[in-house]
Amino acid sequence: MNKRIYISVLMVFVLLIPVSGLAEENEDTESEEKDEYEVPSHVLNISKENTYPNSTEDQEVVEPSELTEELINDVEITIENPDLIKMLNETSINPSPISFGYRGMVFLGRWPLNYKSDETNINWEYQNINTNELNNIGGDSEKKMQYNQQEQKEIKGALTNKITNPDDVKKMMLLQAKDKLELPLAYTSVIGQNTEKDNTYSVPAKKYGELEAYAPAVNERGQVTFGEVYVQLKGNSKSIVVKNVTKQGIGAWIPVQDHVSFSFQLK
Repeated sequence: MNKRIYISVLMVFVLLIPVSGLAEENEDTESEEKDEYEVPSHVLNISKENTYPNSTEDQEVVEPSELTEELINDVEITIENPDLIKMLNETSINPSPISFGYRGMVFLGRWPLNYKSDETNINWEYQNINTNELNNIGGDSEKKMQYNQQEQKEIKGALTNKITNPDDVKKMMLLQAKDKLELPLAYTSVIGQNTEKDNTYSVPAKKYGELEAYAPAVNERGQVTFGEVYVQLKGNSKSIVVKNVTKQGIGAWIPVQDHVSFSFQLK
């Protein structure tokens, strides 16, 4: 009897080991993903100090109408393009209830249907925007320096290669990047002249201090699915048909608004 109890306990213990290890592995993976997108200590938010008021690039969230949702749900290929959904919402093709045997196809154009993100990375030193210097080589005591934006700088994002319907693609990429990151993303960010931050840096006597400022940006990479979109009419019903589907890889740089990355060096 005791031998049976011992074997049962041993089997339970053995079965629990891989489950526990898997749980720890999942926690580690989630922690790594969170750390990957966490804002480092040397990157500061300057939204209150920025002398240029950036306008947030809030993308319009287009909700499909009841009919549009029904139509796109019947298509095997996912349709996420907000501009295409908006067009379908506004399309009023209503076959006559007495048009028995009627058939037709209405061509709506070739559209980017969806974007699938494969990789999202942040370059905290995407573009150098400012340099502040303090020469204390001839001094006999410590001095303090701080960030002051010498000139207004505009940081522009862009797609990394040519693609059809670039504006539609940029919108979908921006929406997916925003879903991953809790950061103010836009394809244009401006740092105004004379923007200052109260963080100070010490320059000892006999030293030369240099404070470099950088604008960060997100590098988004993935794949866009294209297709020719038709509205098919059969009698008194209609449906969406997608033909000639192709896919293309695409990348984009999307600046992070109102954030500055600092690098301080003593020489």
